[in-house]
Amino acid sequence: MSKVVSKDGTEIAFDKIGSGPAVILVAGATAFRAMDPSGAELANLLGKHFTVINYDRRGRGESGDTLPYAVEREIEDIEALIDEAGGSACVYGISSGAALTLWAASELGSDKINKAAAYEPPFAVGDHQGLPKDYVERLDRAVADGRRGDALEIFMIDAVGMPPEMVTPMRQEPWWGALESVAHTIAYDGTIMGNSSVPAARLAKVTMPVLVMAGGASPDWLPNAAQATAKALPHGGYRLLEGQTHDVDPKVLAPELEEFFKSD
Repeated sequence: MSKVVSKDGTEIAFDKIGSGPAVILVAGATAFRAMDPSGAELANLLGKHFTVINYDRRGRGESGDTLPYAVEREIEDIEALIDEAGGSACVYGISSGAALTLWAASELGSDKINKAAAYEPPFAVGDHQGLPKDYVERLDRAVADGRRGDALEIFMIDAVGMPPEMVTPMRQEPWWGALESVAHTIAYDGTIMGNSSVPAARLAKVTMPVLVMAGGASPDWLPNAAQATAKALPHGGYRLLEGQTHDVDPKVLAPELEEFFKSD
């Protein structure tokens, strides 16, 4: 494990795996290295061809946190990791981490980010309404009141879409406490998602090639959102991974990323 210091002084913890061109992995909501075996597996698979940086987003795991939160600080974290990797890199993000990757791509440009890849950014399209308007406010209030478990429930019901009766017994699982440790960062991802609509104006500023992917076994709105995202990008491509869900198999994902990041 290594650390890099972001622009605001926050320490960001990361693992570096493999050798070759740099790839930064951006996790989705609640995920961090100690609780994300899929991220670790993906890093190891890509590490056969790339120098992979798998990091804890601010406020999670072994990374620090500096308030007040702003999406710009997370973009600065990615930039610090890119600089640590040599000044330019490919970036891949999943779920709300995919949305953050697109934010970073629009702000940092092709000098810093050679290519970007996004798996199922959860933007609202068609009949899918996205996150409730008071989502971030309710999360922040629950954490401020010391109800971190309630914040996790809000996330799982309102963002993930789980029925409440499925969430209640999850609070007895041994891993629940680890997720409670990062409950305050769920609001960060809610802030990244904003009103959940496809951010067409921001995506229009993205100058590098971007591959947007979705799973063929995911609910229809997620592939629809991925297609709409790719369409809004000046150099966007779309790929459907048959049989995959939002919990994509690293063994299926890694070859797609390898092909895209290596292509001319």
